[in-house]
Parts: sequence; structure tokens; C-alpha cells
Amino acid sequence: MKKLLPKHTLVALGVSLGIAASCTPSLAYSQDSALEHITVQAQKTSQNLQEVPVAVTALSGDDLIETVVKDVFDLQNYVPAFGAFQNQSVTNSGFSIRGIGTSSQNFGFESSVGLYVDGVYRSRQNALINDLVDIAAIEVLRGPQGTLFGKNTAAGAMTLTSVAPSHTDTDGFVEVLAGNDSLLRVSAGASFSLVDDILAMRISGFKTDGDGYITDATSGQSLNNKNRSAIKAQWLYTPTKSVSVRIIADYGELNERCCGALTWQNNFQANDIPGKFGTDALLSQPTFNATIYSNDDFFDFTTSLSQPPISKMEDKGVSGQIEVALNEQWSLVGITAYRAFDSIDIVDTDFSDADLLTATNDAKQQSFSQELRLHYKSDKIRGLVGAYYFSQNLDLTFNTTTQSAFDSFFSIAGAELLPLANAIDGLSAATGGLIAPSGVAAPSNTVFMHTANQEQDSVAFFAQADWLLSDTITLTTGMRFTDEKKSIAGRYTEQGPGIDGLSGAPESRPNIGAAVTALNDIGVALNTGTAISPTSLNALAPFQQAGWGYFFLGSSAVLPRPDLNEAIDDSQLTGTIKLAYQANKNQLIYASLASGYKAGGTNTDRILPSLDATFEAEKARSAEIGLKQDWPDYGVRVNVAAHYSTIEDFQATTFTGTGFNLQNAGDIHVKGLELETTWLMSANTELQLIASRTLANFDTFKQGTCWVAYSWHTGIDDPGRASPADPYCARDGDRVGFEPQNSLSIMLNHHFLVASYDATISADYQYTGEVYLDDSNDPYKQSGSYEIINARLSLQLEEWDTEIIVWARNLLDEEYIARSGFDVPVQEGKLMAYPGAPRSYGISVRNRF
Repeated sequence: MKKLLPKHTLVALGVSLGIAASCTPSLAYSQDSALEHITVQAQKTSQNLQEVPVAVTALSGDDLIETVVKDVFDLQNYVPAFGAFQNQSVTNSGFSIRGIGTSSQNFGFESSVGLYVDGVYRSRQNALINDLVDIAAIEVLRGPQGTLFGKNTAAGAMTLTSVAPSHTDTDGFVEVLAGNDSLLRVSAGASFSLVDDILAMRISGFKTDGDGYITDATSGQSLNNKNRSAIKAQWLYTPTKSVSVRIIADYGELNERCCGALTWQNNFQANDIPGKFGTDALLSQPTFNATIYSNDDFFDFTTSLSQPPISKMEDKGVSGQIEVALNEQWSLVGITAYRAFDSIDIVDTDFSDADLLTATNDAKQQSFSQELRLHYKSDKIRGLVGAYYFSQNLDLTFNTTTQSAFDSFFSIAGAELLPLANAIDGLSAATGGLIAPSGVAAPSNTVFMHTANQEQDSVAFFAQADWLLSDTITLTTGMRFTDEKKSIAGRYTEQGPGIDGLSGAPESRPNIGAAVTALNDIGVALNTGTAISPTSLNALAPFQQAGWGYFFLGSSAVLPRPDLNEAIDDSQLTGTIKLAYQANKNQLIYASLASGYKAGGTNTDRILPSLDATFEAEKARSAEIGLKQDWPDYGVRVNVAAHYSTIEDFQATTFTGTGFNLQNAGDIHVKGLELETTWLMSANTELQLIASRTLANFDTFKQGTCWVAYSWHTGIDDPGRASPADPYCARDGDRVGFEPQNSLSIMLNHHFLVASYDATISADYQYTGEVYLDDSNDPYKQSGSYEIINARLSLQLEEWDTEIIVWARNLLDEEYIARSGFDVPVQEGKLMAYPGAPRSYGISVRNRF
């Protein structure tokens, strides 16, 4: 936060640092204006933010400190058209830009928002959820960034830069942050000069603990708790003025109970169909005696589970960056990195305290990347050429296990199948066991396993140049070629009482109609003394194997399928062209065309055999016009951008209650307007307004997910269904899920003196419009708009180099859903959703040395 010197001398007021103003560690202020000169790396070279023809928001490490941003999910207040949300576990977080984002539930599914830490691409979005400690700058680039940042930037890119080692002895810190729910974070960092002006080292780290805000009534434990830590060591070697080598090694781990989902709509009884009862009515009875919740209980933040969720992660890596200034015009940059990410998630997938289903997801990823860039600059041309290589291996084991009460649950829930099983048992008794009895329909403690091993290699070549056509006009051109190869080997097995492996062959699947006909034919044969047809016996055989009931759950999570061996080989050409007009140093007008893509992939989930295990690349094309305008005499800055994008083969995933529907949806279009405004109202007061209007809709989506809960409760079928037997529904014209159309943030900072100490009071207001909780546009999955207010009071104790901040987030305790909800497995008509965090408050004390 920019502070006032004694005697009310304003050193620097700018884009509200307490309110997410754009800034980086290297801030320089002009003499005739208090508006900041903000240096960004949006085009992989240092430039003034107001001279970059890209819609980018930048925040410095001081911003994160002053606004008490504890992780990336807190950034939504301060970046237009940006969203961050978390799903079933800590491993499954997601980011979106301009209405386009990706849930990382499926490990074969890559992000639409490219994430980079110290120049290194992170393939899993969860790699960024750990506390933002010792960060120098964050930049969020909106719109396709396929030229310089490559694949998986169809929506945009986010870059994080750590504080670098230095030879100064004044860049160390120790911070203690404490809050409600027993939150305690201790963090520290410091640089050390090992060889004067040649070799410096920096060590930083943190440890965070805290209770969660959701209570599991069964265990008494809190969910969404905090238990995470990380350490980072860096070395900066500068043997000459023209050579710089930076080595970074980091290790982080997390062990938490996340994430708590609450009942948004139960299915005890259908809302509009009298006498129709669902699984909640069954589970509330003996022998289950489950605790049933309704929407009225949602914001009590209480649930009941047979076991709390478990999320564990271990993230580690090492990278090296070398920069060599060859001469005044040419320089070379190389970044080499190795990363390993291991995670295990255990989830009670029936989301109740009945012992029905549990799932374990154990994943291990290793990646290697190498980037090499050659930069050039002269009076008329600035540019770079480069090459990039990325390789990753993924080993995944995903198990769904039926618990002790599942067979009883199925026997009652699937009561319409019992007469058929009883008839087979009666026939077996009548023949003295000559015809085998029915098998146990859904034996408990059965494990449905699948393993997946995915390998991928990506190679890219790219170039971009700024052509300074005149003193006021700059033309930017860029192009990137990417070749992507992926292969996956998957195996699907079943283990449990009496199950040697359910067959996925069509002739081995139970067919009710064929079995009824067979029973009649066998009855006739027994009465007439004729031979029993082998065809009839074959029709009964599937019902005589243990686990035959699983075929009628309609669940891709348990339905057998053949082993998987698939591969994709894809190449894409992306690029950009931008024209910028800068009449003077205070105004930039630009127009740009850009393309990007998200790589195709392989579905690592246990899916229906009828679904394609691979999906094609997602391709984005965007047009944007923008204005960046400063009025230094009035202390006003206005940055505005209008954009229109089309995305072909959009990769969509929606949980249907019986599995994930992951596929290329078709085409979508996105259009919108973004505004970032700063007004230095006085020497002591600054105001910032951030607003966005984003319209994201499917042009074509023929095989979309159908309504589930709404249809169950009302009897009204999805209008997108072509025929009653069609398992898919057209979503043409529907909104893309998870994303609000309107958002607004207003931030106010006021600086004043308290007994000669600098103080700042800050308030943030955030409005988020209504959203659909997934892409199905089920009317029951529409969540209303909400408003949040954050507040802070900071005090600078300069003689002790200490800052104290008293803070509160969601000050008025607004109740809202955190953008995501789902149909509960094997419980049609029931919806769960993830609540937004209630009010939190605390104090932060930071000492610099």
C-alpha cells in the first residue's frame, strides 16, 4: 500500500494498492503525476502497463499484503472478468477468464487459463492454491495468449513471480496472520549475500493452520480447514553485468479435509409431484437412519458424512533461468524446469452418513519443460523468437468402493428388479438347483478400479515482433506452431465378494426383456417336458452373476468397459496481430486479433463405453479493442476493453449424477466489456472501480447434459431432448455454466495520521451476478447474485519497520454459493453445492528487516 509520509507528503498514490491496483515490484513515479508507472512482463519483456496493447491486470506483492489476499481465490475482487472456484477436493480448483474456464476434476483435462510461476508452466491449477507468500507480482492477461504463452491459454494466462534474491539487507520479513476459526499463518523470507554483488540467496516459507467453516456432525470435525506449508530456496548468480543465473527449488505439502458440499435441493419428496419419494426418504429410515438436510439448512454450514473428505498434496520442483545480454541489441533467455506433483483425495461420494459409496483418487505427475528465447531490440523493431518443449507423465488410480449398506440400499431403491430376481430364485428351487439362483445384486465392499497412464510431449516454435512504424503507431505480429502428442493406457477392473470381474461385453449385460421372455419359455419347457433352450439360459446368466444390479445404476463410475489404449497427435498454428496508436504518453488506443487453443486430451475417468475416450483441441479466436487513458492533472486513469471471441470444439464437462459427460461441446461465443478506473480523489483518498459484462453462450452443443433434478421434481422434461430415449440434450443458445454475466468491484482507500503514525482505512464492495452451477442450465441449478464487503485498517509503525492490519472479509456475512453444484451420485433429484466462505476476520502483523 502506498503510504503518506509525515506532514502529509504523498509519495505515491495510484491504482488502489489496497484495492487490487495494477502494480509490480518495479514501480517508478513520474514527477508531474501521482498515477503509477507500472512495469509488466505481459509480452515477456519489460513494458509500461499503459503502453501494452493487452488487457492485463497486475498486482504487486505489496498489494497482496495490504489487501490480505491469502490465496488466489481472494483475487476475484480485484481482477475484472476473472473467477476462481474450488470443487470436490483441494486438488480440483479452477480459474476462468472472460467466462471461459475449466474444472480440473478430470486429470486428462487441461486448463483454459495458462498458469505460470517464475516462468514455469503448471499443468495442475491446484499448484497455485497455496498461500501467496513472498510474491513479487501477479499478472492476469485476458484473452487468448497462444503466441507467447502457448497451449492452454485459450481464455488467458496468469503469471506469478517470486521475490528474487538480492544483496540488500533490508528485504527480509516475518509475518504472523491470525483470524477466526483458529486461523494462524506464520511466514518469513530473507535474502543473504553469499558473495558480494555476485551470489545471493533467498529463503522463504510459511505454515498455515486453521479450522474450517463447515461442520461434519458425524465426526465432529470441521471441513475446509487449513493445514499447509511450503519452503522455497533461491540463488541468484551474476558473475558479470551481462549474465544472470537464477535457481529456484521449492517444496510444498497440504493435508486438509476438503471440500464440504451441502444440500441445495433434497429429494425426500418431489416438489411438484405428490406421492413421489426419492432416496432421502429411503435413507431416513432404518436400517440407514441417515441425517437428511434441506435447502433451509444450507447456510447452517453443517453436513453429515460417513467419513470426512481427505485431500493430500505434495508439490515440488526445481528450475533454472539464465539471461545473457549478448550485446546492446540481442539477449538470450533460457528456462529449464522439473516438477513433480502427487495427490490423493478420498471422498464420501454419496455425501451422506449412510455407508454407500466412497472414492479414492491417487495421482502422480512428473513434468519437464525447456524454453529458449532470443530477444532483439532496436529503434524500429522489438521482438523475440523462441522454442519450447514440455513433457509430462501421469499415473492415476481411481477407485469407487461400495460400502456396507450399499446392497441394502440397492435392494430397496431397485425394488422394481426384485420380482425378476425372485422369479429366477423360484425357478432354481423348482429345478433343484439345476438352474442357478440369482446373484447378489449389488454386493457391498466391491471396488471398481481404473488405472490410467498418460504420456504427453509438446514442442513449439514462436516469434513475435513490434514494428515501430512511426512515433505514434506500432504494429505487433506474432505466430506460434505447436505439435502435441498424447497417449493413454487404461485398465478397468472390479474386485469384491464373489466378483471376479464383471464383463462389459454386450451379451454379458443383463437384459430385463430377454430375461422375462426366457423365464416364460423355461416355464413352458418344464411344463411340457421339452428341452430348455440354451438361448433362454444365456438370457438368465447375466442375472446369475454377482453384481448384476450395478448395470442398472446407469453409472459410468461402476459400469465395466474394455481396456483403454488411445493416442492423439495434433498440431496447431496460433498467432496475433495488434495495431496500437499512442498519440501521447497518456493515451493508447489499440485493436487486436488473437488466437489460442487448449490441447485435446484423453478422458481419464471411468466412462461409458459409448463415449469417446479422446476429445479434440479447443480453438479460440478473439477480437479486441481497447483504450488506456490517463488524465494526470485530475488523477484519473481509465482502461477499457471490448472483446468478442469464438471458441470451436469447446471442451465441456458436467457431472450428471451418474458420471462425467466430457466432450467437445461444439462452438461458443463470448462478448463483453471491461472497465478499470482509478481516481485519486485527493492527496489522501483513492477510489477504484472494476466492472465487467460478459456474455458466454453455446452456439451449438448437440450432446449436452440433460436436466436431472428439475425434471425429477416437476416431471417436465428437458426441452433440448430430441426424443424420450435420447440420453443427451441440445444446449444450443444456453449460457456457459459457472460464470456471472455481470460483476462490479468498488474499492476505496483513505490515508490519515494517528498520533503521527501513517494509517489507512480501506473498504471493498463486490457484486457478482447470478450463475448456473454447471453447463446443463437446469433451472434448479441457478444461483442468485450476491454482494460482499471487505474492510481493513492498517497502521505503519515506522520506527519498528512494522505494519499492523486489522481485516475482515465478507464483513456482512453474505450467504452465497461458490459457483459450483452437482447432482448427487445414485440419488436422482438431489443437488449439492459448495457454499461461499462466511465472514472471516483477524489481524496481520508484519515486520520488515
